[in-house]
Amino acid sequence: MRVETIKYADYDGKERCEDFYFNLNKAELAEMQLSGNGDMAKTLSEAIEKNDMPTLVKFLKTLVLKSYGVKSEDGRRFIKSEKLSEEFAQTEAYGELFYKLLSDGEHTTAFINQVIPNVSE
Repeated sequence: MRVETIKYADYDGKERCEDFYFNLNKAELAEMQLSGNGDMAKTLSEAIEKNDMPTLVKFLKTLVLKSYGVKSEDGRRFIKSEKLSEEFAQTEAYGELFYKLLSDGEHTTAFINQVIPNVSE
């Protein structure tokens, strides 16, 4: 799980600093891999090597929105829905995070490594 503390100004101009949570479980990762081109790691590696920005942007957007959720109060569930993802995408926090992922390779690597589960366990 990745926790992103994001500072941003909302649409009323109010400065905010909030924690946002991102996680994929093994089943979600398998679904993403099987519904796409197969090996996500290979696709991502090739896109980086070729500097294929459209593929990188699409991958990051999908990863962020599919992994975004809210932890239940008891910590047993990580609640996700299209509605929650859509609401997050409509905030400036999303814009701040997405820009950082596109402009800071180290941050992007850390984000990916903490969001995508280790399937070798």
